[in-house]
Amino acid sequence: MLLATLRLFAPRATIFIRLGVGLIFFLEGIKKFLFPAEWGVGRFAHIGIPYPGLMAPFVGVVEIVCGALILIGLLTRLAAVPLLIDISVAILSTKVPILLARGFWSMEAEARTDYAMLTGLLFVLFAGSGPWSVDARLVRAQDEG
Repeated sequence: MLLATLRLFAPRATIFIRLGVGLIFFLEGIKKFLFPAEWGVGRFAHIGIPYPGLMAPFVGVVEIVCGALILIGLLTRLAAVPLLIDISVAILSTKVPILLARGFWSMEAEARTDYAMLTGLLFVLFAGSGPWSVDARLVRAQDEG
């Protein structure tokens, strides 16, 4: 009985990962515009991202749009791809230098959120948006029509 219940709710539980990942990226994108010195152009310039005046707003828009798509569960797998590139660049540009300069444990402490987002995105990419999503609704409507 318990296993049947767990199996029944497993696909529906994807909503928790999807909402968490989508909301965090959505808010991170907004922060790049609200606080450009700390999270947008200023941060990109500080960490050495080329063309920070172009790249920070571009990344902000990608995070807002793809985060919103993941939040509502529309084109979820497709929306995860640019965010996987985004988080990979973030890890390579901010966490690898910490690893090289201060060692594994310093990097591990700094990278927890990035690794959680990376694994959340991988989950969404492979599992999809789940039954409580716009994607699932569109599939159901197509099957009925």
